[in-house]
Amino acid sequence: MDTYNPVPVSENAVDAFSQNLYNEKIQQIREKVAGVIIGQEFATDLILTALLANGHVMVEGVPGVAKTLTARLIAKLVDAEFSRIQFTSDIMPSDVLGTNVYNMGTSQFEFHRGPAFGDIILVDEINRAPAKTQSALFEVMEERQATIDGTCYKMGDIYTIVATQNPIEQEGTYRLPEAQMDRFMFKVVVDYPSLEGEIKVLQAHNQSQVFARLDNIEPIVSKSDLMELRKLASQTLINENMMRYIATIVQKTRSHNAIYVGASPRASIALLQASKAFALLHGRSYVVPDDVKLLAVPVLQHRISLTAEAEMDGVTVQKVIGDVVNSVEVPK
Repeated sequence: MDTYNPVPVSENAVDAFSQNLYNEKIQQIREKVAGVIIGQEFATDLILTALLANGHVMVEGVPGVAKTLTARLIAKLVDAEFSRIQFTSDIMPSDVLGTNVYNMGTSQFEFHRGPAFGDIILVDEINRAPAKTQSALFEVMEERQATIDGTCYKMGDIYTIVATQNPIEQEGTYRLPEAQMDRFMFKVVVDYPSLEGEIKVLQAHNQSQVFARLDNIEPIVSKSDLMELRKLASQTLINENMMRYIATIVQKTRSHNAIYVGASPRASIALLQASKAFALLHGRSYVVPDDVKLLAVPVLQHRISLTAEAEMDGVTVQKVIGDVVNSVEVPK
């Protein structure tokens, strides 16, 4: 597994930017998560980036690589209301969003909210639900609201969905619609830890089980702090050349001979917003080309489809995206 090395930060940028209290809090969150979730630094940074950029995340990995634990831990650290939905083949939209229940005492219908209402929502094994239930997520993911029996219910300001799926077990699963996949800012692939990383996991378990219990973890930022961080992320500087760089990368996915369906303009917007949030996460007030390069695969890999010939030749989506990025001249 490749080692993740964060984008280097210039001293001048740190001196100018580290005076902001929020930057220190971001680093505290990253350090806290790294102390519990061992060997998944890049995946953690991507989830935090999506949280700062007001985006949703798809996390793909085999069982037992701490996908659920990561989402719960981040929710605790940002003082967010955490909710978990276990998708199954028989789950209905009302099981996710909630339903109106008749109150005999008041002779009125009362809306009982489902688990989709919260701040950070973990949707476990999202590909196990049928199309009818998947459609219940379309509105809440895009509009941050749910319309039930003609009444619109708004979600919270920091509403974020972290969905997981198992890439190995395919029995009883459904392919997610492309329109739904396009609403995820990132697809994060969580791999097995390295040998050294797994040894550290065993050492942590051997010393104490407390690290896996989140009840005693105190929040580092509040919801209002997170909203301020999102505002700072939106104000991260990016020049015209960098925006042209992003647009050119996405445009080239539509003409590559190994790609059947290229990325949409929503992918360009996601790459822009993610790059700005990623820069903030690493203590910079401006975007650099390495931000875009690092984020190109997680932003694009679930948004493009390869041709049948490329798939038969064993070409991977990640390699094609890498070729696309390398073919675009890096702005000065």
